[in-house]
Amino acid sequence: MVTGGAAAALMAGVTPATAANLASQPDTQIAVFMVPLTILVLAVMFEVARFALRGNLPVDAPARRRAHRHWSPGRGES
Repeated sequence: MVTGGAAAALMAGVTPATAANLASQPDTQIAVFMVPLTILVLAVMFEVARFALRGNLPVDAPARRRAHRHWSPGRGES
């Protein structure tokens, strides 16, 4: 995969010197950071929408057990 990308870049005329010059530009640095981040956010939004639009769970979830607390008003006060 990396070899194919390197071969495609060399065929397109990108040399290491031009790539280094391109990588030093702020727009390129921002794009290298933002493109994967945007793809990640879109994937999360897709999964949330898919889960939300699926509807109710097929089986009712069991009721939560109430936590038993060993505290009552008036106990432990000095």
